[in-house]
Amino acid sequence: MAVVVATAAGAFVPGGQLSPDTDFFDAGGTSVGAVELVATLEDELGMEIDLDEVFADARPRSLALRWLATGGATATLPAPGVPIAPTAAWTPTPAPATNTIGTTQAPDTFLVPAPAPVPGSSPAPAPGSSPAPATDTPSIPSPRVPPGATVTARTTGGSTPYATARPEDLDQILADLSLADRLPWTGSPEPLPPRRILLTGATGFLGSHLLLDLLRHSDAHVHCLVRAADEEAATARLGEALKSHRLPWSSEIRRRVTVLPGDIRRPHLGLSDDVWNKLAHEVDSVVGVAAAVDFLRGYQSLRQSNVIGALTLAELAATGPPKPLHHISSIAVFNEVGIASMGEDDPLAHVDRLVAGYDQTKWAAEVALRRARDHGLIVTAMRPGGIGGHTRTGAHNPQDLSSGLISAFGRFRTVPAFHRLNAAPVDWVSRVAAGVICEPDAWGFDYNLTGVPNTLDDVVRDMAYGGMHVRVQDWDEWRTDALARLEADPVPELNFLTRVLRSPTALKLCEATLKGPAATDERTAALVEALGLRPAVRYDAQAQLRTFERLAQDGLARLPHKDDQPYLWFSETTDGAVGPVGADADTPCSMALTLSIASMYQLVKERRVDVGGELVCAAAHPAPLLVERGDVWIRPEEGIPQRHGMRHQLLRYRLTLRDADGGRWWLEGHKYARARRDVWRQTRALSVEIGREGEPASLAGELVVPADSYVRDQIDGIKVDPRLTGQEKRAAKLTWLAWFGVEMGRGLLGPFARAAADLLDLRRTRTPSERHR
Repeated sequence: MAVVVATAAGAFVPGGQLSPDTDFFDAGGTSVGAVELVATLEDELGMEIDLDEVFADARPRSLALRWLATGGATATLPAPGVPIAPTAAWTPTPAPATNTIGTTQAPDTFLVPAPAPVPGSSPAPAPGSSPAPATDTPSIPSPRVPPGATVTARTTGGSTPYATARPEDLDQILADLSLADRLPWTGSPEPLPPRRILLTGATGFLGSHLLLDLLRHSDAHVHCLVRAADEEAATARLGEALKSHRLPWSSEIRRRVTVLPGDIRRPHLGLSDDVWNKLAHEVDSVVGVAAAVDFLRGYQSLRQSNVIGALTLAELAATGPPKPLHHISSIAVFNEVGIASMGEDDPLAHVDRLVAGYDQTKWAAEVALRRARDHGLIVTAMRPGGIGGHTRTGAHNPQDLSSGLISAFGRFRTVPAFHRLNAAPVDWVSRVAAGVICEPDAWGFDYNLTGVPNTLDDVVRDMAYGGMHVRVQDWDEWRTDALARLEADPVPELNFLTRVLRSPTALKLCEATLKGPAATDERTAALVEALGLRPAVRYDAQAQLRTFERLAQDGLARLPHKDDQPYLWFSETTDGAVGPVGADADTPCSMALTLSIASMYQLVKERRVDVGGELVCAAAHPAPLLVERGDVWIRPEEGIPQRHGMRHQLLRYRLTLRDADGGRWWLEGHKYARARRDVWRQTRALSVEIGREGEPASLAGELVVPADSYVRDQIDGIKVDPRLTGQEKRAAKLTWLAWFGVEMGRGLLGPFARAAADLLDLRRTRTPSERHR
């Protein structure tokens, strides 16, 4: 049965074939491929295997065993030599042993972890197989299930998630923890900043930023382990990864980086004995960032990368001269629903209450490395939470769960009720991690690199300021609503979020993440202060600005649009006169406008306000002209003088108008600031030019906001979206007034500063602006 499943699965992996004991995902299979595999097994063989079972343990032998254990003994197997899928029949190939540390088993054996025996069955060799040689972990038993036998198995499909970890996963975790006891005893390393570092995971989101921070803030040479066939392919992959995250890949960086093709999942990292021994004696620090981050896969599927890989790095750190091991763990080690606290030295979650494979592997890796400490190894554990985008470049991880959730919040304008989100921008996490690695006094402790947590109120307020007013729902309602929206209007970039929201196991991870307490980081904060690094601040709307723009460019998020419902608005009336260009302005003219903003985003990004309303000007048309589109830019072009050095732009109006006969007009207006003029009037007076569409200006003049209506309309008369609470409305008004006041103050300061500079100018040659002084 295992061979049959392996043959079917081979069609969905890059190599075209899969051995019964090789994990589908480790062989290059994808989540989409897993869905197709499940459909193929059902259509071609009548094998109904739940998708969650594939993610839990994606080895064909395990899938066959579990299907048989649930009573699946009625499938019609194909005749020998008849393929089930368009792929060659499977041929047994040697598989490397990857469950031992530092040794390679005989190449003609398969070493596989053992799930707990299925109730009602007894272990027996698979038909036609020979007993496997003794290994550190027993091979999978192949229970023979008689036809008609009734076997009770725990439900995994539908909406019933696991309440606790699977017994077979717990057995494997205990077996993996015992591997740490095989590590050699070691002494303490020299307490010196590292000069040669081995870094894994440099092609990942955090790893690539950490590589650059290590190069920027130390003199170390960095050896990067990259999964690839050879050095040329590994170097190309690292360069492409850095560039994809908007990081440089220059000759100076390449000079200080040595790229090693290898694989964290293989013994000795997939390196030859010579290279392994050379590394063990040359590097003086080991940094493990590489991990398989997939919230759908189970422990059995992820353990090779996340647990065995971490222990292999510990072995390298203990081989040759002692070296510190810096392990990037995760706040997921606390992902137990109902856990009371998540401090740096608090007890981790009860592993039997972790149901997501990712959480279990991060827990197992950290606990195994704690055992390594008992062997004398210096191990530092750093636990990021959600890793947000870069605050300056906007680079983000499109497959990160926090990116997907933030995108869904903005796209659907709904937020699930949560306690706190423990997230920090990647540039802060990376810089602090580099500080820990380069400071010997910081080695050997646990750190929570989670930054300042966001509360539900924080997120709702941030999104409201961004013009995205959200409705809060309970978790189940939000999940159902989000899935319905994604199914009705699929977003390819959010397919991974759809799969997460459909997975009962992944939902437990989400629930623990959203309902957990705030992570505390006293040790991290003290270290940041001691090293003089930038302290953690809340990852708020301003910090997320560039990331949100990148999310929108990549199709995940949606930026506020001019046609969205206004977030804040007020009236502006102006009166004055215009006349033909070059002649006296003697024809009355007035405007009744409504100025609005769809979001604070447009202020921060464009310094622009939307305009609607009408223009009454008999010189243009007897009837009022309606504003079809209008924009006001505040301090356009940073307030650079438009015509000469003493006349600075405060505001610029540009309106597209339509008259009652269907004719189109344009209006261009400017408010200027000049030194030694009436400041109060300058902020109210608008110089305008009016013309027909496609023609030069035919009318010009000045319109002024009446002094008695300015405060009444533009300060006291501010209206805010009624969906906001009273407190949010007050905060919105104050935010707008403070921002606008600062911008106008900067605009008025320019000409006065220039005038002061001219007065203090002691040059003998008078400037043109001085001749009338």
